[in-house]
Amino acid sequence: MKKRFGHLPDYQQEIDERFGNFQPVKNQQTLWFHVVSVGETNAAQPLIEHYLKLGQAVLVTNTTRTGQARAKALFADKYPKLFQAVFLPIDQKYLIERFIQCNQPRMVLLMETELWCNLLECIHTHKIPLALLNARLSEKSAKGYAKFKRLTVPMLQQLDFIAAQDDATMQRFIDLGMRTDKIQVLGNVKFDITTPQQFIQQAQQLRQDWQLAQRNIVVLASTHTPEEKQILTALQTALRQDPTLLCLVVPRHPERFDEVYQSIQQLDFIVQRRSLGQTIQTNTQVYLADSMGELWLWYALAQVAYVGGSLNQPGGGHNILEPIALNVATVLGKNYFNFQTIVDEFVQQQAVLVVENAEQAAQICLTLLHDTAQRQQMNDQAQHIMQANQGAVARHIALIDGYLQP
Repeated sequence: MKKRFGHLPDYQQEIDERFGNFQPVKNQQTLWFHVVSVGETNAAQPLIEHYLKLGQAVLVTNTTRTGQARAKALFADKYPKLFQAVFLPIDQKYLIERFIQCNQPRMVLLMETELWCNLLECIHTHKIPLALLNARLSEKSAKGYAKFKRLTVPMLQQLDFIAAQDDATMQRFIDLGMRTDKIQVLGNVKFDITTPQQFIQQAQQLRQDWQLAQRNIVVLASTHTPEEKQILTALQTALRQDPTLLCLVVPRHPERFDEVYQSIQQLDFIVQRRSLGQTIQTNTQVYLADSMGELWLWYALAQVAYVGGSLNQPGGGHNILEPIALNVATVLGKNYFNFQTIVDEFVQQQAVLVVENAEQAAQICLTLLHDTAQRQQMNDQAQHIMQANQGAVARHIALIDGYLQP
C-alpha cells in the first residue's frame, strides 16, 4: 500500500514543482484552470473538455495529488498534446512570476474559492484575464475574509469577473468589496452532471459477476475520521442479522485506507478490499473500496448513499449530486456548509435527508433500503431539482468565450 498511497514516490515531485523545479512547458497561450482537489477537478471537467475538443491547449494546476491524479485520468491520455497538469507553486511572488513567464497563459480560471494574494496580483500585473468560476462562499468563509479586508478587497479588485453559484454567494462577495458590475449568478456547473456510462456498464457487470442482485447495498462515500467507524458500529446488529445487507466504504483520503481497514477488522466484519483485487463474496459484510477514481462505480451499485465529511468536525460535506444523478437515495450529516445552498434546496423538497449523528445515519439508511416507495419519492423530487438547475456550463462557456475573442 505504501507504494500507492500516503507519502508516495511522487511526493518529491510535488515538492520540487511547488518550490520552483517546474515541469517542461508543453504549450503556451493555454487556458489555465486552477483546481484544488478532486471536487473542483470534477466540477471543471465539462469546461476543460469543451475547450480541449475545440483544440485549445489547457493547463491544469492542482494543490493536491489526488486532484492531479483525477485530472490526468480524465484528460492526459485523451488529449496528450493539448493537456498538461502540474502543481501550483507556493504563493511566493518570484515563483508565481517565473511560472507565468514560462507558461504565458491566455486566461486564468480559478474554480470555486481559491484566492491567493500573490497569485492574483501577478496575474493582474501581466494583464491576463482572470475569473473565479462556479464561485461559492459560505457564511463562515465570508466572516474569515472579512477579518482581513485590507487583503481581501485588493484581491477581489484584481479579478475581472466572478461567476457566482447563487445569490447568497454573490452578496457575500459584494459585501467584501467586489464591484457589482463584475459579478453575476451563473449557477452551479455541478448540476450539469453527466453520469459516466462506463461505470454504469461496469456496475451492471459486477452486479452479475458478484451476485449482487439480491443484496441491499448502502455506500458510505467520501468519509472522514471517525465517520466510517461510527456508522459501521451502528450498523453492526443489522449487518450480522441480515445476510443480504452489504456496506461499501469509500474513504475520502487515500492515506487513510489502511487505517480504515484496521477499524473494520476491529469490528469483526467479513471484509474484502478493492486494492487487493478481492471481490465481494456472498458472505461479505463490508467492502473497502480503497481505490481512486471509482466513486461513480460504487454509487451505481448502491440503493442508498451516505455522503461523508458531514458528521465529522469541522466537516463541510461533499458533493451530493453524484449519487442523486444515479437515482441513489442520499443521506448526509448536518455539517454541510461547503454545499449549503445546494443541500438546502434538496432538504426543502425532502429530496435528501440530513442526520444529526451516526446512529441516526445508520437507521435512516436501513429504513430507505427497505422502503422502496420512500426511496422512489425522494429520487423523483431530486430529479426535478436537478433538471430545474441545469444550464450553468453553457453560461460559463459564454462568459469565457467573451474574454477569448480577439
